[in-house]
Formats: sequence, structure tokens, C-alpha cells
Amino acid sequence: MAYFTRMTSSFFALLFFLVLACEARVPGKTSGGFVRTNGAHFVLNRSPFLFNGFNSYWLMHVASDPSERYKVSEVFQEASAARLSVCRTWAFSDGGDTALQISPGVYDERVFQGLDFVITEARKYGIRLILSFVNNYNDFGGRAQYAQWARNAGVRINSEDDFYTHPVLKDYYKNHVRKVVTRLNTITGMAYRDDSTIMAWELMNEPRCKADYSGKIVNAWIQEMATFVKSIDRKHLLEIGMEGFYGDSMPEKKQFNPGYQVGTDFISSHLIKEIDFATIHAYTDQWLSGQNDNAQMAFMQRWITSHWQDSSTILKKPLVLAEFGKSSKDPGFNLNARDTYMSSVYRNIYNYAKSGGTMGGSLVWQLVAQGMENIDDGYSIILAQNPSTAGIISGQSHAMTTLAHLVNN
Repeated sequence: MAYFTRMTSSFFALLFFLVLACEARVPGKTSGGFVRTNGAHFVLNRSPFLFNGFNSYWLMHVASDPSERYKVSEVFQEASAARLSVCRTWAFSDGGDTALQISPGVYDERVFQGLDFVITEARKYGIRLILSFVNNYNDFGGRAQYAQWARNAGVRINSEDDFYTHPVLKDYYKNHVRKVVTRLNTITGMAYRDDSTIMAWELMNEPRCKADYSGKIVNAWIQEMATFVKSIDRKHLLEIGMEGFYGDSMPEKKQFNPGYQVGTDFISSHLIKEIDFATIHAYTDQWLSGQNDNAQMAFMQRWITSHWQDSSTILKKPLVLAEFGKSSKDPGFNLNARDTYMSSVYRNIYNYAKSGGTMGGSLVWQLVAQGMENIDDGYSIILAQNPSTAGIISGQSHAMTTLAHLVNN
């Protein structure tokens, strides 16, 4: 794992910019075929598929304005140069400004065409997408907006947690899923459900439920919605969007939670057969706020290890670290601390991928384009302005791609 050293990191930083210059002229294209699973492994065209990837939740929102689309192209170009091959982003924006879904079943075609562009541009640069259907949080609408829509229609709603149980809210959600999955891309002419650029659908970004901390309410919702998604699209993979919190099905696992539960059950929900792979998120700087870097990294090690073991032995499905990062807003933050943290996380991902392949890859939070300081949440990374971080990311991409080839041979 010599590429994690500072000297080799500098080499990859130089390599990144050399490759970027080439990528600007000759963008790659997503190879044919859908990403699938074979037991606890991802496969593409019958070969092992291991990846390094990223989050950029804002892509559709920005692309809805044609004059801003260059920012999407810029991020995809830089990501492709760093050999990042998977991007997770939102296929929702419910109510509010620049809404995709203005009200239940009513859509802004201009915003939908922004998502058309994102998918088309991702394909151009050889990047596969994970598209999420709804937010747990109020940002971009989320469960709260669905609840408010129902109230506006005269439906009695007790709380946002009715999202998981009330038939009206569940129908709103299903209608949105159907609208996205069956969407005909205005640029390519291809239905989303037929496009292999899309690696997977995600039911919800970080589902949580205060009404039932055991995880049973969310689990029942996942079963119903996973069955529904598969009824209209059996080509694409499906995941939940969970953070990884343990629930009541295996109480002995709760010791690995960061001191609390959020109403989900990592084990029982990922055992649902329609769910193709497991995800975890990790924000140790938030979950263990006030603890030092060593304590946070120790937690991260336990978090990844526990879920990798569960995915290998209980779930027998691939695992993805779908969100992680280190915020520049943390007390005492410096670039070297972030690079060290990312290197350590990447080392864990690589080692577990090497040990049987259940660990499929990771998605750092998050990449943005230059001039997007207005959406900087502290975790934003501009590859062109952060050569040391870009070098570490490129190194991990190279390592995972090389490992996939080694496993195949």
C-alpha cells in the first residue's frame, strides 16, 4: 500500500493533472452492460467490478439551468481523470425552488431535462450513477414535503413518520418512482430503466424513523417499496440508502452504533431479497464530535469491519461505503488531516475488497466544481484545486481497478 505515502501521493497528484489534460480531449464512455451482483460481489460483463467513486448531490439541480451545465461537465471530466467510476446523486427535488416535483405528480420538465443531461454526460465520461428517489431530511423537500402535500389535500397526518405507513404518502412515493424509472431521456431517447449508465436506484437518502427505533416500521416500508421498484425495473440494482445503524434484530450489534439508534435495522432490512447490496455511511466528526482524530479513526475501523463481516457472513451481499468525508469546519482542521483520514479509510476499503471482494468500493462526500462555494458544506472537494487529495483519490481508483483485474485473473 505504498501509494498512501506522502511522496507517492504527490506522484499521483502530478499524474492526475496529466491525465486530466488528456481526458479534456478524449472523454471515455461507459462500457456496455449493467452492473450486477454475483453473491457478495459486483460484476460487469461477467468480470469483477470494484470501484472508487464520489457523491455530487447537486448535479440535476445545477443542470436544470443550461447555462450552468458546464459545472456538471467539469466535475465529470475531473472525476474521470481521477478514474472515479461511480457517482451518487439525487433524482428528487420536491417542492420549493427549482423543484423537480412541484406537487404530487406534477413535474417541471426543465428540471427533468437537467437530469437527462446528467445521465447523458455521465455516460460520456464513463461514470455510472446511483440515483436516489427521496430525502429523509427537509433539504430538497424530503419526507416533510410529502407530509405537507397530504395535509394540503385534507389528509390527516400525525407526523413525518407517517411517510412509511400512510397509504396516501406511499402512493405519492410510488408515483414518483414510476415517473423517474420510466422517464424517456430527451437527449438519448432511452428510458431510464433501459440505461446501463445507471448502476442502481436508491430508495431514500438515510431513512430514519422516530416513531419506532426498533427498525420494524422502516423495514416494512423497504419491503413494500423494493418489491414495487423491482416490479417495474428488474435490470438495475437496488439499494436502500442506509447509514448502517443496527436495530433490534441483533441486539448484540448495537454496541457498534455511535451511542444511539435512528429507527433502522441494518441486518433485517438488507436481508430483504429485492435489495441487491448493502450501504453504510460514516461521519465520525459528527457522530463522535469532540473526540480526537485517533478515536474517530478507531470508530471508523470498527464500523467498517463490523459491516463487512455482516455483509460477508450474514447478508452475503456486496457492501459499499456510500458516504464519508472530513469537514473543513471541524475544529483544528487542516488539509493534511483530511488526506491522512481519507488514506486510512481507503486502505481499509482496499484491504477488505482484497479479502474476498465483498467490499465493492466507496463514495467520498463530495465533489463540486469551481465557483460553487455557495453549497460548500465543509466536505466539498474541488479536485483541480486540491492536488494532494486528488492524488490520494486517483491512487485509490488505480488500486481498486488493478485489484479487480487481479481477481479476474
